[in-house]
Amino acid sequence: MSNESRAVTLEINGKQREFDIDNPELPNWLDEDAFSSGDYPYEKKLKWKQYEETIEALQVELVKVQAWLKESDNRVISVFEGRDAAGKGGSINAVKQYMNHRTVRSVALPKPTERERGEWYYQRYVSHFPTSGEMVLYDRSWYNRAGVEPVMGFCTPEQHANFLQDTPLFEKMISDEGIYFFKFWLNIGREMQLKRFHDRRHNPLKIWKLSPMDIASFDKWDDYTKKRDLMLSTTHSELAPWTVVKANDKRRARINIIRTILTALPYTGKDGDVIGEIDNKIAGHGLGFVED
Repeated sequence: MSNESRAVTLEINGKQREFDIDNPELPNWLDEDAFSSGDYPYEKKLKWKQYEETIEALQVELVKVQAWLKESDNRVISVFEGRDAAGKGGSINAVKQYMNHRTVRSVALPKPTERERGEWYYQRYVSHFPTSGEMVLYDRSWYNRAGVEPVMGFCTPEQHANFLQDTPLFEKMISDEGIYFFKFWLNIGREMQLKRFHDRRHNPLKIWKLSPMDIASFDKWDDYTKKRDLMLSTTHSELAPWTVVKANDKRRARINIIRTILTALPYTGKDGDVIGEIDNKIAGHGLGFVED
């Protein structure tokens, strides 16, 4: 890591906070405020034993979904979006952990090549769409153009505006094609994001996750919030709704993401008692469910 100091002063909830990601000691204010940030509705994480028992039972249902996909030739697309460190990758892994990775695929695309920059914007994502009997999980998607690209200056204002106009039409095509389509926005509080960045910086197993883009985003929280709100208000529809998941507790987030998928799919052998009820404190729909 660079020897140059990356200490910053951030205004959070009307208070000036000092944060140095290179200091291995987590600031007390961050340790105390992270879990409750973003108006999170629970005081503590879901207990590990309860999480393990619940997630395993839900993953058994997902194995049934895999068999149903193969038998019925249905297709599923799930888009996972959220701020950096929101838990997108871990949620995807929880979904596909016990499924056949040949037919249940995750897609995380790098920045576009020179050729891809000259193509129709959606083209490189469409090339990974599922064929009959497949499920595809996008770890970030075409919605890069709704968030990171306009905030970081990687697209023009016109390209951003065109994306917001065109995407509902594009997603109507997905729905009309008969593909089961899910969009998840994983919402975390600002202090929780900083805490997770700090953990990445000082955990040798996770340090590869911390990117220069993460560092550059420290003072762009409000910009991302405005773009997120505009995205949710313009691309949330009956055919392609946004499921917003409060994700300060990754355990509750993963459980309710899987419950959302299982509840919507008409697969063979579905066990409603095992699926249980979606926690309406954790998962809801559209902009109205977002709190910061």
